[in-house]
Amino acid sequence: MRRIALVGDIGSGKTFFSKLFRYPIFDADLVVSNLYKKDKFLFRKVKKKFPDKVSNFPLKKEELLKIIFQKKKNLDVLGKIIHPIVRKKMQNFFKKNKKKKFVVLDVPLFLENRLNTKRDIIIFVDANKKKIKQKLNRRKNNNPKLINILRRNQLPAKLKKKKSTYVIKNNFVRNTAKKKVKLIIKEISK
Repeated sequence: MRRIALVGDIGSGKTFFSKLFRYPIFDADLVVSNLYKKDKFLFRKVKKKFPDKVSNFPLKKEELLKIIFQKKKNLDVLGKIIHPIVRKKMQNFFKKNKKKKFVVLDVPLFLENRLNTKRDIIIFVDANKKKIKQKLNRRKNNNPKLINILRRNQLPAKLKKKKSTYVIKNNFVRNTAKKKVKLIIKEISK
């Protein structure tokens, strides 16, 4: 099993491209969202750390945002609670899909958390900043303040590009995206 990891800026189209590969996808954002809704162990850990900020199960995004906005370091504190659980889920995903030729990793802080190995195929999704901003503004739960905080935790785009095996320019046209993915699949399947 080879791992294809998609990296890039928030809103650059990583999740969109991950689906075009048509291999099993580990979507870290979806995993975290499900953990907030269903994981009582995670809830108890967050409640213990922030007893006056968390009301009752399940974890609510609004309460987590207040925690993050209260202090810069609270995002790191939450990360230390959540990331080990997500990593365990990712390991289970690898075990479940070990016989597959490829798996796709849609993990926002893949390089930042040093999850990459030498065998990984890392694809940087490059997109025009104006187009990203327009796309983010159309999202119903768009929060510019949160996006700025999250961007501060990310490596610079130049460094991500340098560490990547491929760079895909996202022009936000579906047919062009499909062609680019087909070319990469053809090349990595040799």
